[in-house]
Amino acid sequence: MRDEDRLLARRNLDREMRYYRLAGTAKRPPRELLRKVRQVLGLRVAEVARELGVNRSVIFRTEEREARGTISLRAMSGLAKAMGCRVVYGLIPLDGTTLEEMAERRKWSKLLEVGKE
Repeated sequence: MRDEDRLLARRNLDREMRYYRLAGTAKRPPRELLRKVRQVLGLRVAEVARELGVNRSVIFRTEEREARGTISLRAMSGLAKAMGCRVVYGLIPLDGTTLEEMAERRKWSKLLEVGKE
């Protein structure tokens, strides 16, 4: 990818990911999100299991895996869809900056390293 294309792609991603950066500033990310959404929607485990064509224990195990952080995107998306929802995800820099700022820091860091040699 050419530098101009990379810059344009970074700017577009930064624009698309701005709400994810805002969500990333939360002090405590939500835990047990699948279970909480199911409960606030008033969906019983049996209903969701029936929608997916699985046993109730599969729903409980999937919710537990999500709470432990070991769930796959496929499993999370499937359960979300059975509840009439969808999963959205994003990648943001750990420090909450933009990808463009992060790339600029990396570029200067590399240049300064070369200058030390």
